[in-house]
Amino acid sequence: MSSIAMLIGRILLSLIFIQAAIAKLADVSGTIAYFQGLGLLLPSVTIWLVILVELVGGLMILTGLYTRIAATVLALFCIATAFIGHSNWSDITDLQAFMKDIAISGGLFYVAAAGAGIISLDTRRGV
Repeated sequence: MSSIAMLIGRILLSLIFIQAAIAKLADVSGTIAYFQGLGLLLPSVTIWLVILVELVGGLMILTGLYTRIAATVLALFCIATAFIGHSNWSDITDLQAFMKDIAISGGLFYVAAAGAGIISLDTRRGV
């Protein structure tokens, strides 16, 4: 049962990153404008780094490949995203988005500690 639960957890965690990357790819110019509004440096470069982290990291969590590394990178990414993108805590929507990013990072740190579980490419690799 715990193997199935770990697989389901990885699937659910991965979906938000894969979907976010696809959404950014669908509206590159809009995302660059959003990043400019946040004051990010080189938003036309940053978008591709963010898409890479979200898509590759999400797929790694989904498949259970290099799971501990991917989970750690995505957890740190979520913490950065929370502080950079959702820092207006007087706005309840921003505060909730901040807390969700922090909660997701907590789940990812758990995955980093526990590993992918038996149903994963990491297990096939002997990790």
